[in-house]
Amino acid sequence: MELNQVLERIVEEVAPLRGAGVAADYIPALARVDPGRFGIALADLDGQVHGAGEWETAFSVQSISKVFTLALVLAGTDESLWRRVGREPSGNAFNSLTQLERERGIPRNPFINAGALIVTDELISQVGDASGDLLAFLRAESGNPDLRVDEEVAASEAAHADRNLAVTHFMASYGNVRNPVPEVLDQYVRQCSIEMSCRDLALAGRFLAAHGVRRDGTELVTNRQAKRINAIMLTCGTYDAAGEFAYRVGVPGKSGVGGGILAIVPGRCAVAVWSPGLDVRGNSVAGVAALDHFTTLTGWSIF
Repeated sequence: MELNQVLERIVEEVAPLRGAGVAADYIPALARVDPGRFGIALADLDGQVHGAGEWETAFSVQSISKVFTLALVLAGTDESLWRRVGREPSGNAFNSLTQLERERGIPRNPFINAGALIVTDELISQVGDASGDLLAFLRAESGNPDLRVDEEVAASEAAHADRNLAVTHFMASYGNVRNPVPEVLDQYVRQCSIEMSCRDLALAGRFLAAHGVRRDGTELVTNRQAKRINAIMLTCGTYDAAGEFAYRVGVPGKSGVGGGILAIVPGRCAVAVWSPGLDVRGNSVAGVAALDHFTTLTGWSIF
C-alpha cells in the first residue's frame, strides 16, 4: 500500500474518534478550536511529504516545541544541561509541583513543564531570544518562512500561567533558574504558541529521523544525541501516558495540548498528526489512534 493510501485509510479509520475528548479548556484561545478536526502528514528522509485530512492547517504546537528547544540547547552545549534536569518519566501530570519539592528543584525530565522551563532558561543563556531562535530554526527546517507566534494564544496562555509561574519561582528558589523568571516564562509561552501545520511539523522533525542531520545536510545534533532525544520522547513525551503510548504506537512521540503529536521513526520518517480533542492526560484521542494505525499498517516501529 502506498503511503498516500495509508494516510487516507487512517483518516477513514479514525473518523469515529474525531470529536472525542475535549479541547484544552484551561487556555481559552485553544478551548474554542473544534475538537473534530484532523490532519496527518509524513516527511521522509529525502524531505518528501505525504498528507491527508487537514494536514496543511496551522495549529498551536504547544509542548511539541519542547523537542526542538531541547535539540537546540544540546547542539550548543556540552550536555551540562543534565545537571539541571533529569531524564526519567515523571508519572505525574505535566504541570505537577509535587516532585519538585522532593527533588529539590530539579525537574524529572525536559518534557514536563518544569523541565521545559529549565531548557528555555538554558537557551536564553545561550542565544538571548530563545523563542526567536526556535522560530528561525523551525522556518528553516519546514521551508515555511511564514511560521509565526499566535499572539492571541500567547496572550491567553500568559494570562492563565499561574501554575507555570509558581513552578519557575519554586525552581529559582533552589538556584536552578539563571534568568529573570518573567523573561523565562514569556519566552516559554511564546515558543508554545508557535503555529505550524502537520506538514511543517513533520518536516521540522525530520532531523530526528535522519540521526541529527538538518534539511541543508549539516549536523544539528550528533547521532548519539538524536538517539537520546528520541529515547526521552519515547519514555517521557506523552506525560504520564508514555507507557500506554509506547505500547500502542511503538515509536518516540511528543504531544501538545493543541492536539498535535510528532512521532519519529528513526531512519525512516517523521509523522505529525493533529486533532484537538484531548484525553484526560492531555493527549489527542484521534491522534494517538492514528499513529497506532500507522505503525500497524506500515510495520514501522522500533520494536
